[in-house]
Amino acid sequence: MKLGIPRERHEGERRVAGTPETVKQLTGLGLDVIVEAGAGDASGHSDHEYVHAGANVVPVLVPADLDILAHVRPLDPAVAASLKPGAVTVGLASPSSELATVQALADCGVTSFALELVPRISRAQSMDALSSQALVAGYRCVLEAAIRLPRFFPLYMTAAGTVPPARVLVLGAGVAGLQAIGTAKRLGARVSANDIRPASADEVASMGGTFVRLDLETAEASGGYARELSADRGALQRELLAPHVAQADVLITTAAVPGRHAPLLVSRQMVQAMRPGSVVVDLAAESGGNVEGSVPGVDILVPTADGQGHVTLVGLKDAPSAMASDASRLYAKNVANLLALIARDGVIAPDFDDEVVAGACLTHDGAVRHLPTAEALAGLIPAPPDHSPTVQNDTVHNEGVRSEGVRSEGGT
Repeated sequence: MKLGIPRERHEGERRVAGTPETVKQLTGLGLDVIVEAGAGDASGHSDHEYVHAGANVVPVLVPADLDILAHVRPLDPAVAASLKPGAVTVGLASPSSELATVQALADCGVTSFALELVPRISRAQSMDALSSQALVAGYRCVLEAAIRLPRFFPLYMTAAGTVPPARVLVLGAGVAGLQAIGTAKRLGARVSANDIRPASADEVASMGGTFVRLDLETAEASGGYARELSADRGALQRELLAPHVAQADVLITTAAVPGRHAPLLVSRQMVQAMRPGSVVVDLAAESGGNVEGSVPGVDILVPTADGQGHVTLVGLKDAPSAMASDASRLYAKNVANLLALIARDGVIAPDFDDEVVAGACLTHDGAVRHLPTAEALAGLIPAPPDHSPTVQNDTVHNEGVRSEGVRSEGGT
């Protein structure tokens, strides 16, 4: 069977769904791997390396000629509609926001596997792209904060005086949040964190952070994900977080609810109460934002309440793509490991009695197998509300947007 690895067309996307390393794994499964010319250039993999690994490099990849298509970003509806019946796709699908593509995949009889849907169980960890990419994003967001903060992260004791460590507050202690905690700690900052899931306190402590306890109900859904709070509880959470945010030099927000608009954790007033020169990095900016007024790919200067300066609000975009080499290394292994689960002697033969296979399958045999997506297509689930407020009286700085990846970067 022919497996294609395309050059990603989405603006700012530098990752690739297969590396020379995984090409060897895929050809070992009996698959004929075809790579589009230039697919790995942005992540540091030349066409020559792919050929040496056993792939066939072609000038243009034609989806209609493929039996399997591995991809990073969700497919365009036109690409999905061009696939032949019985074809298989593996990649990120964003089913809740890409309903047109999901419908096209179902209409064409394509069997699609969405990496966001891989069950969070031990056996599936090697296929969990949300976790692997969140690892990259959590690391990157701390670096983005550090280069914008006009002071050191670590404590320095010098003959000229003592420089105290920066105070970093991380909201959300999933994979990205924990990586942010660990990275900020290694840079020498004093780190604290909060999450609405009770189990996260020990995880925060294990990374060297101090857990901020709030008098708030816990909210944990199945699979270890956070559950969205009610409007009243969300307002109470912001009220309780306000003094901790005001004391921070750097605030990093990473909270997300899969398939939903990112929860609003930080209001404009909370940002304005921070000290002049402080930095806020919203890792959830692309999914609606945890911070009021954040814009993906843009640095915004928010005036402080005392009028003495500003706070830099960074809306990260394409965070994993900022570190395309290692992000691709991890993502490509996720893809290859899922394919290894469903490939037998060069043929894709998914066993839907396997909970990993069944859980990750989005469409098959003309039907949408993922129930929430099927209900959304049927109009039974309304679109997530837009909590993003209008940005007012702020200075927008685009010069902070880096062409190398983070358009200021990273599902599940």
